[in-house]
Amino acid sequence: MDIPSGFEPAGFTPGFLDHGGPYYLGPAVDGVRVVGLKIMPHHINYQDAAHGGVISTFADVALSHTVYDAERPRLAPSTVTLTVNYLSGARLGDWLEARVRIDRLGGRTAYTSGGVWRGDEQLATMSGVFAFRR
Repeated sequence: MDIPSGFEPAGFTPGFLDHGGPYYLGPAVDGVRVVGLKIMPHHINYQDAAHGGVISTFADVALSHTVYDAERPRLAPSTVTLTVNYLSGARLGDWLEARVRIDRLGGRTAYTSGGVWRGDEQLATMSGVFAFRR
């Protein structure tokens, strides 16, 4: 599987995320965190496209991990709200990047936004609100 230079396996705790991934973490550029996903056969639906649930899970993973990575000490964020707007579909073999910004990081809540991209083409917009379990 061809993974772009600079991306490393995310190494998330085994469980549900093993089924949706594997996910890859890339370098942050200008405050934007990048998470990668290669579309594989188990992501494909009956329309020969990545299932919408794969994209929404990818969005949730990318947004929440960005919040987790920004907080010290690291606290597990819980999703309060997740919004995904689908603009185009992903196909088998596509390399996707979720590009995430933290819009506001408070004591108990974080607000995030970003998009899912295939190269220069945006496939989805996304935003999320996360609460910290303290």
